[in-house]
Amino acid sequence: MTLKNIQEDVDKWTGQFKPQYWTPHEILARLTEENGELAREVNHLFGTKKKKSSEQESSMGQELSDIIFTVVCMANSQGIDLQKEWEQMMNEKQYGRDKNRFDKK
Repeated sequence: MTLKNIQEDVDKWTGQFKPQYWTPHEILARLTEENGELAREVNHLFGTKKKKSSEQESSMGQELSDIIFTVVCMANSQGIDLQKEWEQMMNEKQYGRDKNRFDKK
């Protein structure tokens, strides 16, 4: 599945609601909330703060998916083609300023 397909899936699902997308500030607040949930999950899995018995089960994968969904909502609401932006960014990583930035295997 491409980013274009993902954007289309999200647009189709959100198209049933009014408004279809929240304002950028509201989406950013949601993204911040989702990042916090990921941070909490990482802390439970790898840190010293373990889950309380009353806390609901979650997974890093689900939290990452929530973040992707929210990022796609922001992109769709602003008419941003993530496939195009991704390819441009990866081209920069592979062939541009970042090509020699990190130690290679």
